[in-house]
Amino acid sequence: METTSLDALREEYERLKREINFHNYRYHVLDSPLISDYEFDQMMARLREIEAAHPEWVTPDSPSQRSGGPPLERFNKVRHPRPILSLANAFTLEDVRAWYERLVRLDERVRRADYVVEPKIDGLTVVLHYHQGQFVLGATRGDGEVGEDITVNLRTVRALPLRIPVEVGAPHPPERLVVRGEAFITIKDFEELNRRLIEAGEKPYLNPRNTAAGSLRQLDPSLTASRPLTLLTYAIVDASGEVPGTQWETLQFLRELGFPVTKEAEYCANLDAVLEACSRWLEKRDTLPFEADGVVIKINDLRLQEALGVVGKDPRGMLAFKFPAREVSTILQDIEVSVGRTGVLTPTAVLEPVEIGGVIVKQATLHNFDYIAEKDIRIGDRVLVKRAGDVIPYVVGPIVEARTGKERIFEPPRICPACGQPVQHYEGEVAWYCVNAACPAQIIRNVEHFVSRSAMDITGLGIKIVEQLVNKGLVRDVADLYYLKKADLLTLEGFADKKAENILRAIEASRNRPLARLINALGIHGVGEVMAATLASVYPDLEALSRATAEELQQIEGIGPNIAQSIVDWFARPTNRKVLEKLKAAGVWPVERKETLTEQPLPLSGLVFVVTGALKRFSREEVKEFIQAHGGKVSESVSRNTNYLVVGENPGSKLERAKALNVPIISEEDLVAMVERSPMRRETGK
Repeated sequence: METTSLDALREEYERLKREINFHNYRYHVLDSPLISDYEFDQMMARLREIEAAHPEWVTPDSPSQRSGGPPLERFNKVRHPRPILSLANAFTLEDVRAWYERLVRLDERVRRADYVVEPKIDGLTVVLHYHQGQFVLGATRGDGEVGEDITVNLRTVRALPLRIPVEVGAPHPPERLVVRGEAFITIKDFEELNRRLIEAGEKPYLNPRNTAAGSLRQLDPSLTASRPLTLLTYAIVDASGEVPGTQWETLQFLRELGFPVTKEAEYCANLDAVLEACSRWLEKRDTLPFEADGVVIKINDLRLQEALGVVGKDPRGMLAFKFPAREVSTILQDIEVSVGRTGVLTPTAVLEPVEIGGVIVKQATLHNFDYIAEKDIRIGDRVLVKRAGDVIPYVVGPIVEARTGKERIFEPPRICPACGQPVQHYEGEVAWYCVNAACPAQIIRNVEHFVSRSAMDITGLGIKIVEQLVNKGLVRDVADLYYLKKADLLTLEGFADKKAENILRAIEASRNRPLARLINALGIHGVGEVMAATLASVYPDLEALSRATAEELQQIEGIGPNIAQSIVDWFARPTNRKVLEKLKAAGVWPVERKETLTEQPLPLSGLVFVVTGALKRFSREEVKEFIQAHGGKVSESVSRNTNYLVVGENPGSKLERAKALNVPIISEEDLVAMVERSPMRRETGK
């Protein structure tokens, strides 16, 4: 039985070696990994565990005996002057303490050691050779002994000094100097690069690390030059003359020569300071301008580092403290679609459960349907999933190389999964909508908007009461509000006679709101307060508006094809027509009085106003109503079509915009005076 168990362990060990070597090749040679760093680290940890128990099994081809993959044949090979080593990993503060205690047992001088903690940037390691101050050779790490000559490509990286020192008066460099660094792309530049690719109809990249590595290994240097690569250096590999004896002084020396060096490095006087620094880094990792998967802890004394030696391919005097994983790969089992309170359809990835940063993740956001199409994400794909900080996990993209041919292309739904009504998608917009006013997934939001201050202004009907009304089945669409009875309200928690009567009075008062408010209250996509007022100035009631065609609506200033179609679609829905019928039957059917040719125009007719700052006499809603009631229009932004800017206390940037465009600036008193002085007001006694 014991022999069988040992055979099984040996079989597991050999399988791990094969798999890790394969993934090393994918990562270091092809720049196209199939698994995440977290999964790779776990496999390596298991391999080391088995080798610790059976050191006689370790062979030269074990992944623990090398730090990368072989160089590509298409590049010239470069032998490094000294091995470019990898790092052992720690995943907890306890692991860091254990590392320290092992070193103390090896050398008592470690008890008095100080340290430097630097970010572990997720990029591509590069080795830079300088002769008499001139950059002459640049290489990848390769397998740690031999790398790839990428000198021509590195010359395109603007952060790399082609000659040192850069500034007059800086220290004179050794005749021969070999420096180690990391080439990478910042998060901001990566997002901008992907945005341009998407706009050009090209496929975006998955992550900054793969993009940086692939960019530096282009056969055409002009392609490398087009990528926003940058660089940070952190070590001297070899030199012909005297160089600093500590890591902290090395960083300063490199910086003085003109090399880019991180500003994030920290000096730590002892191990306790190191542990505190690691804890801080866990909190601030999301504020960094680049992707970092951990920090590197280095004994500051480079001679002590050297004396501690190497185990396998890992120097004992340095350690990588890895952050909890934020990006892993798993299988996308399905895509579910939900309807939000605003009617937007949102796709969600159903995942094969996977642990990310100590949390089991079963679902992740896919943002929107355009994102799925742009990334070519398919059901059944192996996908990268990311969880940064406390945000909801999201799917980064598919690992195309892992496809088996069984994956299915996802098609956005044509009907709403909540109500079965057709969904709407407008050209140029990302979102898909359900525009059914009675959709059960949206009803709470619809009612909440309907009763809000800028709409029907039903005092006392807050979100909690709306939720109770909907959950009790008393309100299935906004029109049901006008059919509520006192007995209905008394069934709700927290209601007594007086509260119920106050709500009913507020509902009754809302029956007389002007047409613009009712149009806004309906929640038609793209129709807010200003657009609602515009529509009310053209159409006398909802029946007239419902008969308008898209072509007719587009003749109105401010209405483009998407909004016009949105209005037409809303009124075409049978469920929405039913809501309108119920509103009309309940007496909620305002009719706008229109000017005739024999009447004088209203005082502010034909004038467009913008309001900024805090007013004394009016609230923001009240001043809009005042302007609209007297024939004017209210816009949210200042343009050449603006006739007046009404300014209150603490005005914003609109004031400067108005001055730049020579738009007349008036106070609220001036606005009232414009109405008071009008001939129509004097003649009618208004």
